Amino acid sequence: MHLIAKRPRNLFLLAMLTLPVSGNLLAQPQSAPNNDINVYGQKTEGPEIKGFISARTDDKVQITAADGSRTVVAIDDATKIKASSGLFGSRNKPTAASLLNGLPVTAKTLQADGGLVASQIIFKNNDLKTASMIRSGTAQGFEEQTAATEALRGRMGDIDKYNVKGTTNVNFDTGKAVLSAQAKQDLCAATASADGMNNALLLVVGYTDATGSEDFNQVLSEKRASRVVNYLQQACGWKPYRMLTPTGMAEADPLADNETVEGKAQNRRVAVNVLVSKGLDGL
Repeated sequence: MHLIAKRPRNLFLLAMLTLPVSGNLLAQPQSAPNNDINVYGQKTEGPEIKGFISARTDDKVQITAADGSRTVVAIDDATKIKASSGLFGSRNKPTAASLLNGLPVTAKTLQADGGLVASQIIFKNNDLKTASMIRSGTAQGFEEQTAATEALRGRMGDIDKYNVKGTTNVNFDTGKAVLSAQAKQDLCAATASADGMNNALLLVVGYTDATGSEDFNQVLSEKRASRVVNYLQQACGWKPYRMLTPTGMAEADPLADNETVEGKAQNRRVAVNVLVSKGLDGL
């Protein structure tokens, strides 16, 4: 397995195609006598875009689709942000601040003279939880106090937003944290690709299927993540100062149905996410 081009409900691989954007894609609608046209001209229905947020600024987001294509969509006060039920109650409605890097979304758009404008952006609560976890993980900083660590910290210390460049998933047997030969091969292939990206960091997240108790699965997911981190550093040569704090997520955020044998096999995984600071990567 190499850096994958698609990760259901979570993270997809960024590709090379980037659409050009202008500076300010949309202004607030302004009334004009006897017509409904704003300063950018009449807006028409645009395409529906599915993918994950791979970069964003205050007034636009870049969405990377499963095929790797990138589309930049403007957001404004008229954009409706919606999440599936569960996480947000009536007092905590999602806002543009919820649109984190790595968040899978579906954007309904309008075509304006300046480009595409999002009329509605929809995401799932579990996906927001994962994206928030990634952002929190990057804020924890680096463990080792080495000269190389301090040099990298100096270039990135005040930057808390990261672009997700790709994800590699490795799978495990039920109740086990033993790396297979294929997993070992995939992990070193992932680090080889990431090593070619300037300032790339790795965030390792462990998961389980729905078998077993919550406490058992939490410990198992953390053990799987730690086993992957150790292998990345010891066998694949990935430097510890380029590794973010590993996390165990138990059975949260499944990739597939936990009611089937095949689905459980996909959910028993560790995800190795390649991150690059937005400030160093750019839109």
